[in-house]
Amino acid sequence: MMSLMVHLKTVAHLRGKGDRVAKVAFRGLSFYSRVAENCEDVAHFNEMFRWPIASRLDGNEMLEIQVYNYSKVFSNRLVGTFCMVLQKVAEEGHLELTDTLIDDNNTSIKTTVTIEIRYQPMDGTVGVWSDGEFLDVPDDRDGMFAFETDSLLSGQSHGSGISPARSLQGSIPTFRKAGKGVFSAMKLGKIKISKDDHKKGDEPAILDMEDLDRKAIRLAGTMEPDTISLASVTAVTTNVSNKRSKPDIKMEPSSGRPVDYQISITVIEARQLLGLNMDPVVCVEIGDDKKYTSMKESTNCPYYNEYFVFDFHVPPHVMFDKIIKLSVIHSKNLLRSGTLVGTFKMDVGTVYSQTEHQFYHKWAMLSDPDDITVGCKGYIKCDIAVVGKGDNIKTPHKANETDEDEIEGNLLLPEGIPAERQWARFYVKIYRAEGLPKMNTTIMANVKKAFIGENRDLVDPYVQVQFAGQKGKTSVQKSSYEPIWNEQVIFTELFPPLCKRLKVQIRDSDKVNDVAIGTHFIDLRKISNEGDKGFLPTLGPAWVNMYGSTRQYTLMDEHQDLNEGLGEGVSFRARLLLSIAVEILDTTSPEILSSTEVQVETISNISESATGKMEEFFLFGSFLEATMIDRKIGDKAISFEITIGNYGNQIDGVSKPSSTKKKKKDSESEQEENELIQNSSEDEADEDGDLVSVSSTPLMKPFITDRNYFHLPYFEKKPCVYIKSWWQDQRRRLYNSNMMDKIADKLEEGLNDVQEIMKTEKAFPERRLRGVLEELSVGCSRFVTLANKDVNQAGRTKLDRERLKSCMREMDSMGQQAKQIRTQVKKNTVRDKLKLAQHFLQKLRFLADEPQHSIPDVFIWMMTNNKRIAYARIPSKDILYSIVDEETGKDCGKVKAVFLKLPGKKGFGPAGWTVQAKLELYLWLGLNKQKKDFLSGLPNGFEEIKATKMGPGLHTLPPVSLVYNMKQVFQLRAHMYQARSLFAADSSGLSDPFARVFFSTHSQVTEVLSETLCPTWDQLLVFDDVELFGEASELRDDPPIIVVEIYDQDTVGKAEFIGRTFAKPTIKMCDEHYGPPRFPPQLEYYQIYRGNCTAGELLAAFELLQIPFDSEEVRRALIAVHNFAVPQIQVGQGGKADLPPLEGPTDSERGPILPVPLGIRPVLSRYRIEVLFWGLRDLKRINLAQVDRPRVDIECAGRGVQSALIQNYKKNPNFNTLVKWFEVDLPENELLHPPLNIRVVDCRAFGRFILVGSHAVTSLRHFIYSAPDKNSNNWASAGDIIVNVDTDPLIRKMDTVVKLDATEEESDKEKKKKKKKKKGGVEEEDETDERVLDWWSKYFASIETLKETLRAQEAAQAEAEEREDLEIAAEVTDIKPDDLLLKGSKTKSKDKKTLKDKKKGQAADCSEKRRVKAKVDELVVYNKELESEFGIFEDWLHTFNLYRGKAGDDDEQAMDDDRIVGRFKGSLCMYKLPLSEEITREAGFDPNMGMFQNIPHNDPINVLVRVYVVRATDLHPADINGKADPYIVIKLGKSEIKDKENYISKQLNPVFGKSFDIEATFPMESMLTVSVYDWDLVGTDDLIGETKIDLENRFYSKYRATCGISSTYSLHGYNIWRDPMKPSQLLAKLCKDGKIDGPHYGPGGKVKVGNQFFHGPTEIEDENGLKKQTEEHLALTVLNHWEEIPRVGCKLVPEHVETRPLLNPDKPGIEQGRIEMWVDMFPMDMPAPGPAIDISPRKPKRYELRVIIWNTDEVILEDDDYFTGEKSSDIFVRGFELRVVIWNTDDVILEDDAFMTGEKMSDIYVRGWLKGQQEDKQDTDVHYHSLTGEGNFNWRFVFPFDYLMAEEKIVISKKESMFSWDETEYKIPPRLTLQVWDADHFSADDFLGAIELDLNRFPRGAKTAKQCSLDMIRNEQELPTISIFKQKRVKGWWPFVARDENDEMELTGKVEAELHLVTAEEAEKNPVGLGRNEPDPLEKPNRPDTTFLWFLSPLKAIRYLVCNRYKWLIIKIVLALLLLIMLGLFLYSMPGYLVKKLLGA
Repeated sequence: MMSLMVHLKTVAHLRGKGDRVAKVAFRGLSFYSRVAENCEDVAHFNEMFRWPIASRLDGNEMLEIQVYNYSKVFSNRLVGTFCMVLQKVAEEGHLELTDTLIDDNNTSIKTTVTIEIRYQPMDGTVGVWSDGEFLDVPDDRDGMFAFETDSLLSGQSHGSGISPARSLQGSIPTFRKAGKGVFSAMKLGKIKISKDDHKKGDEPAILDMEDLDRKAIRLAGTMEPDTISLASVTAVTTNVSNKRSKPDIKMEPSSGRPVDYQISITVIEARQLLGLNMDPVVCVEIGDDKKYTSMKESTNCPYYNEYFVFDFHVPPHVMFDKIIKLSVIHSKNLLRSGTLVGTFKMDVGTVYSQTEHQFYHKWAMLSDPDDITVGCKGYIKCDIAVVGKGDNIKTPHKANETDEDEIEGNLLLPEGIPAERQWARFYVKIYRAEGLPKMNTTIMANVKKAFIGENRDLVDPYVQVQFAGQKGKTSVQKSSYEPIWNEQVIFTELFPPLCKRLKVQIRDSDKVNDVAIGTHFIDLRKISNEGDKGFLPTLGPAWVNMYGSTRQYTLMDEHQDLNEGLGEGVSFRARLLLSIAVEILDTTSPEILSSTEVQVETISNISESATGKMEEFFLFGSFLEATMIDRKIGDKAISFEITIGNYGNQIDGVSKPSSTKKKKKDSESEQEENELIQNSSEDEADEDGDLVSVSSTPLMKPFITDRNYFHLPYFEKKPCVYIKSWWQDQRRRLYNSNMMDKIADKLEEGLNDVQEIMKTEKAFPERRLRGVLEELSVGCSRFVTLANKDVNQAGRTKLDRERLKSCMREMDSMGQQAKQIRTQVKKNTVRDKLKLAQHFLQKLRFLADEPQHSIPDVFIWMMTNNKRIAYARIPSKDILYSIVDEETGKDCGKVKAVFLKLPGKKGFGPAGWTVQAKLELYLWLGLNKQKKDFLSGLPNGFEEIKATKMGPGLHTLPPVSLVYNMKQVFQLRAHMYQARSLFAADSSGLSDPFARVFFSTHSQVTEVLSETLCPTWDQLLVFDDVELFGEASELRDDPPIIVVEIYDQDTVGKAEFIGRTFAKPTIKMCDEHYGPPRFPPQLEYYQIYRGNCTAGELLAAFELLQIPFDSEEVRRALIAVHNFAVPQIQVGQGGKADLPPLEGPTDSERGPILPVPLGIRPVLSRYRIEVLFWGLRDLKRINLAQVDRPRVDIECAGRGVQSALIQNYKKNPNFNTLVKWFEVDLPENELLHPPLNIRVVDCRAFGRFILVGSHAVTSLRHFIYSAPDKNSNNWASAGDIIVNVDTDPLIRKMDTVVKLDATEEESDKEKKKKKKKKKGGVEEEDETDERVLDWWSKYFASIETLKETLRAQEAAQAEAEEREDLEIAAEVTDIKPDDLLLKGSKTKSKDKKTLKDKKKGQAADCSEKRRVKAKVDELVVYNKELESEFGIFEDWLHTFNLYRGKAGDDDEQAMDDDRIVGRFKGSLCMYKLPLSEEITREAGFDPNMGMFQNIPHNDPINVLVRVYVVRATDLHPADINGKADPYIVIKLGKSEIKDKENYISKQLNPVFGKSFDIEATFPMESMLTVSVYDWDLVGTDDLIGETKIDLENRFYSKYRATCGISSTYSLHGYNIWRDPMKPSQLLAKLCKDGKIDGPHYGPGGKVKVGNQFFHGPTEIEDENGLKKQTEEHLALTVLNHWEEIPRVGCKLVPEHVETRPLLNPDKPGIEQGRIEMWVDMFPMDMPAPGPAIDISPRKPKRYELRVIIWNTDEVILEDDDYFTGEKSSDIFVRGFELRVVIWNTDDVILEDDAFMTGEKMSDIYVRGWLKGQQEDKQDTDVHYHSLTGEGNFNWRFVFPFDYLMAEEKIVISKKESMFSWDETEYKIPPRLTLQVWDADHFSADDFLGAIELDLNRFPRGAKTAKQCSLDMIRNEQELPTISIFKQKRVKGWWPFVARDENDEMELTGKVEAELHLVTAEEAEKNPVGLGRNEPDPLEKPNRPDTTFLWFLSPLKAIRYLVCNRYKWLIIKIVLALLLLIMLGLFLYSMPGYLVKKLLGA
């Protein structure tokens, strides 16, 4: 039998004397104990109670014990209650404990009870009790206990360093051994009821990757190195802290600021559009902007290639919520809007989250919004790119273009989304809202009241839901602060949707305009999971909290944006109860609604309890310090108010409902409790003697701190606030969030440490990373354990359950992976593994964000004059209490430094950087019944002051203030050493910085250093007598933070703010020794922030030293402390030790300024810094005067050197003395090196100097000289090395060579075709003819190579990824990689695999294709600037930008370009003295040049600059028509070349193909600007974009960027050698300059350079084909491998084309297109170069296509004959010079019913055109009255056209409209369209069918009409295809197709045609006539007689009618008539004969 037994032993610590009795209750059955009579302190009961139980004991059941004072006369008086959850008992079967009771206010009292509980289950499944079992809890999965009684921890705080004697109230619980186990276990893991996690509702979660508050554990020696967190350089160093939480430095809100975006969309073509013979237009719509393509006539696969650009200036998340909508419209024109074919929708955010922020060449699938049963309505191929500021889009020279035409594999969908998306319904159910603010003035209400006579609520709310570009609204609830809607808004959308967020907004309906009350965004990714164990989006029913502007109603709300969801809400607005569900539709079912219109329906009400049980929450706050209050506020009294929801809001919180309802005790309605909250309510205490909330601090006058700030005098007395509020208890949600957040915080801190270690190059970053991963995996498993106990709790929504499951799965796998990765962390893999760990961090942050809210956020407002000034918002989860440590919010029960900021837009910009106030604030939020612990985290040593007017039960109230009677006195020393890279705050481009240090209520400033961005103050600030309150030991562990603000001193007006940083001091208590390891403290770098941007770094150290008390003070303190804990004052010789001495001011000039003492300032050693002065460039005017005689001053650490003066800047801006040096003392530690300042001054008359500009080199590290290591670098010891260079380029392997050598220009598509050839027929490969090859062949071949290289890289990367995935997964699960799908969902991993396989496949393909290609020499195409490939050509000459003017406050540095006033060219070299001898002893060492040996002279030099511009791509449209008319402008110095007359009309991808020669003199003219302008007929031409190239650095670079070195040497042809110097001369020069032995040419094609051998060919052909010997090939081989030469080797710039972005100064940072070009430079003192290479664009070749239409067959019959009613068709065939001969059509569908006879027939004709040239369409004659669908034509079409072989495009030039100024060139694919029509005379002709043939690849025609079938179209992919350009002549049968009503393809006829392609020359030689005309006429078709028109030849018609149709009928009738006549005659003459016969007459 199961039973529960309770042994009640004793009750102790009772008050008074009397009889006691106890009542023990379980499962509703209670027993009373015997009365213990006359007991004083202890009552011994010693009784057993036993409950026989039928069902198993559930872990959530409660046992309750109540102790009463027993009275015979009166009713018993309750002493206290003890409750506990029996989970532990259920698990263990036995528990013994002592714990305190709590009174009816849930406050713990001193009385304790001791009990023992046993539980006997039936089968003995519960373990046996043993003493030590729980002490090892963390690994024990059962280590979660659900003791709801927190009274176990009776008022005792379990923080650190608290003496037990200091219990504030109540006693210490006494435990037996077993009980102690329980107690420690309880601290580790207690749970509470499920609760809801809470997310910031209105701003996107932005990951702060560089959160700078990192803890740093001081290195303590013995710790395991993995776990040590090194003191990080930029960190706020904290010692391990417990009472304080860390502040965030970044102040300014970033979410609401508008930013520039540019969206570019290219609509390339559409395919498979549903419908026949349509005229499609594509409409591109983003938000409210619409743009249309041109219309293409009568085709369902139009080709557009049109480019659209949309510019936006909006905040990021507004941008990302906009919907991009592509729709195809049929036959739209000026008069009608056209009919919609289909649409495709996607939000901008989805595009932005793709790699490179773009989709390239993808197919968007169209669906019909009006009919969801239809399926796909066609595809649009497009590119979409979203560019934010500073993003650069790489236009892929895309690797996988081969498969572009395969639609299925290239759908426009993000990875992981299935191609077949289904329709789904999204149900958004809106139940009710509460706590709405009033949205009308009270005056209006009074007027209404006067008229109507009733008081109404002042708001008329409705809810609007927006999703995927559609809006739905609920009904309006008139006048209600608590509206109830119970309606659902239904959206129909494809699932998964390509729109990430759903927007829910409560709006106030108003006659004039509706305004938003509050907005909430729901991220669909957070409420669904796509994995194989995933779930559809689901939410709630749950409350969402809405935040926005403050609640008082004003007509013009300045913060209205906040209510729209822009920016961080500053006040609670309302909360809304909603739920979301998704249902996938079965579109085949008949009863489905086919439209996607939004529907709104009513739904049933939801029960009150559905969102959780209402609980009473208690929020307590204490203000320990209020400093740094902005002086602008004025000196009126200030108070602070804390609100949660509407509770505690005194000005404008309560909107009382007009109908006052009866007060229910546990009322659910917020407003009623709000009435309780109001201090004005009469019954201050509720029935329970409940507390009244005190939500604001008393008013207080501020005191002055310094010029900028006040502080409030909260010295000993700290004001407190507390609020009671009622919310649904969904704490569980917040707990899970907190656990993940804490793991994430720890991980982030660890990762920051690792990065810091790597940045400062300290030892063993891998150890630290291992430690971090170890912590992560422990944290994850702990999460799984803790969350496990929560799996089956009530009051949860579906989302809660699913989220918990998926979080546990994710965390589990993350823990496993972390463990796994930890084992792979090696020194060389740290960086990769760090990346992986950062992915973990992002995932954790994503998981931790809880979509379903529960308790609203807490707001703290600073108020003065009853006005709200500044606020801070604290998420409620951060301060939420839980018994389990991990679940507690990170700031709960801790002192937090809170910075108040201005609300809304006021907080943007400079106003947002100043601190409005800094609070040291203690907050605690938890259930009211757990509140006994709420003070435990405060610094100790205080007394509580209660509110005075309360009567009895005083001890249970929270305090209204705390009085500290313990204070410590400290001295703070701030060692301010230096700052670097400060923000430039003055117009000179410099600042006059000083620093102000704040600590507690004190502040001090350093001296002002003028005109520097890198001040070295070297100053010690001493703050004496700093008083801090609380226990000394606590302060030591966790001191308050120091705030350092840096300002720029201005002579006039207030100092300007530069930035701010935080620091924590190192503390020395008076009993500690001042010495290592902690003292003296080390200087550290602290990052300075200005808003969200960095504004420099501060190098400083801070120490806080306790000042000991003298004995007199101790005695006084002891007397002052009554019955309180003994203050922590050490008396003894330790206490007397004085502070470390301060040195006096050493520097007499600086006056009384103390320098930083010796132990702290860095150790210095002697360095020499050499400076190379080359020249100055591009100096702008200063104060309108030109710079004439500039000089450069270099300064570092107080020492410096000046350059020579440039006498005349205009004539020669170079310096004549090149190298100077100076010596300086610098710190040994390279990280502490001060910056080096470069300043340029202009020397004016009378000895005046004017600053031109300055530059600070912040890090000198990469200018430190390191002597070359003789052994490693020089391979002399290794003997001769032979480098074998393959001469046969085809043997080279794919993977080893990035630049493949030879290819023939030829597009992917032809290759595809060739591969097909291999299967089918055999085709001889035509060898490319040398003569045909030109520069473009080389260019296109090189682009192919680039694509293939990319493809190979992609494949390699995919393979590597796959391997790693498999490894990780395999090691995690210990199985073979083969039996394993990758981690994550199965479907996803499959997709991923196929993608990878595809990439690998592509690589394989291309290596296969390589074989086929013929040899074409190549160049290198860089898809970026040449500079980025060769380190900006700063190999020895560096360029330093000179800045002047105030820095812009833009987030990026884009603004800095305006501040650049010139550039200094030169270099630096620093080394420690003395330098070793051998360097200076080297041969040819020039001592004047120092380390800068072998540098060319810098005299002016004349250079011929030759600029080749190949083409531009993706230009930004400049004209209204969405196009541009681009031309090139080239500027170099004063010369400018405008190529205006050669503009290219209406092109965004112009091919220029031009070269320009300019002569220039370096250094005066060295900046080349290549611009693309837009030509305008009227007005000035607009700049589209420009690119600047510094030619000087290229010219002097050792990479030799003057003229690219080609891969092969030839004397003639397209690949002619361009450089005036031959390869052998170049090689000789390089060897001489580099002091290398060589080159020595040997026999057999060998050359020796240094000690390496190279091989190569030795013969060359000249123009006449004669071979001769040459060494050039060998020399060129060496040049191409120059990087392999030791010591001096480096890669030489190859022959290349570079791709440079075009930028426009008006749109900084956003690319306006790209230009492909290259530059050659030839010094004029060398032999002149040859003529420029001809790169003019290929002219299209003129062809003629002749198409003969012979016959048609089986054309469907459409007409009924007028006479006969037969179906017939009048067939005619519609059709390039392609000569098309239409022979006959067959099986044409018959359209007409004959007029009289009703037979089916068709009047057939064939129409044809070459794609895109519909205006050139040609028709055959009509074959009338075809009765069988057969038509005979013998008709010839002739289509002349221009064709570009290389691009496989037809080139058309035509005027766009009659108003166009000039012709526009279009390039379109060559596609021949043939259509068959039925001619009607009185109505429009009927379209019967069509076929479209791509002339490059179309199916071979069938030999006979029988063999011709639909499969030729259907299986086009599989069938062998042919190209008319190869075959020249083709004849056969092709099918005509059309689509029927069900969108199925049907065969509507067959045509026999002959295609003949001739070149223009051939066409001239043998011309042909159109139709059947001369010359070369075709014979007349042999048509049946039926083919004529009846009204033209009526007799013929009658003859035809009579003869043909009724011939037999007439014969039959004639015969019948004859018979009749004969019969008549017979009958007529019969009687006579009979008579005659009978009578015998």
